[in-house]
Amino acid sequence: MDYLLLKWIHIVSSTILFGTGIGSAFFFFMANWRKDIAGMYFAARHVVIADWLFTTPAVIVQLISGIALVRMGGYAFSDFWIMGALVLYFFAGICWLPVVWMQIKMRDMAKVALETQQPIPEQYWQLHRWWILLGALAFPAVMVIFYLMVFKVRGL
Repeated sequence: MDYLLLKWIHIVSSTILFGTGIGSAFFFFMANWRKDIAGMYFAARHVVIADWLFTTPAVIVQLISGIALVRMGGYAFSDFWIMGALVLYFFAGICWLPVVWMQIKMRDMAKVALETQQPIPEQYWQLHRWWILLGALAFPAVMVIFYLMVFKVRGL
């Protein structure tokens, strides 16, 4: 595959990954902020779908295309900017995986609350707090990855 085509795929997938992540997070956060159970269920249901349709494939494409670009570009995995980006990629992934599970659990709790006309259980709000914390850790990591990729930082 041509290097520039692969680079384009890598950039587009990073755009999809970041855009879907921040868009989904915004709408889910705002639905929870309003505390309207129907809106919370709607947002959670669609955030889960977006993760499966957009985020998950983009995460996979990022790793595969990134590794291929390193090899095709003649870079070394030991280069600071590549190693740093990989560490942060896996750190963000470690934050994201429980978030996916949390969103599914929160969706299910909101559905039950909506169907039974009961309040959202406290466990939902506990998961929400963890969801915010993990997102607050993962998103800056992704921003640093962008920085490392663009500027090819050689070291601190």
